[in-house]
Amino acid sequence: MTDPTPRVGASGDSPPFSGAGRPKHTAATNLAARQAALVDSLLGAGPDPEGLDPARLAATRSALLRKRAGEAARHWPLLASALGRDWVPFASEVLAGRPVAGGLRDGWDVARAARDRLGEGALRELAEREQALRYDGASAPRPRLRTRLASALRRRGR
Repeated sequence: MTDPTPRVGASGDSPPFSGAGRPKHTAATNLAARQAALVDSLLGAGPDPEGLDPARLAATRSALLRKRAGEAARHWPLLASALGRDWVPFASEVLAGRPVAGGLRDGWDVARAARDRLGEGALRELAEREQALRYDGASAPRPRLRTRLASALRRRGR
């Protein structure tokens, strides 16, 4: 028995599947695959796509890493200040090939990698974060139990 409910794609046409449940090879699916390959390449997770200028890909990759370093610096101002002119090159080196995780997590990864190069302020910034939050380097930071308990007690005492 066939499903009487008509299926419609996002553009209002039929879905991109053949009768046997296999995806149709349409221009849209081909474009999506090429775009995904480009994103993987720019993030360092895949090879450069054919037909694109390697120098331009490298320049774009570098610009994206600088942007990530800037975002991390907004979350970790003392860390960025401690590394000074070395901040962007060092952060870019640490973040290259890693998935984008947001400024807080990216900065945390850079702080841990630069621990032996940090001054007092940046070390204090890292210590305060690690005291309040638990970060395993893979998943989002979570408040430590004592932080959650202190917060709950403050709310209860109001």
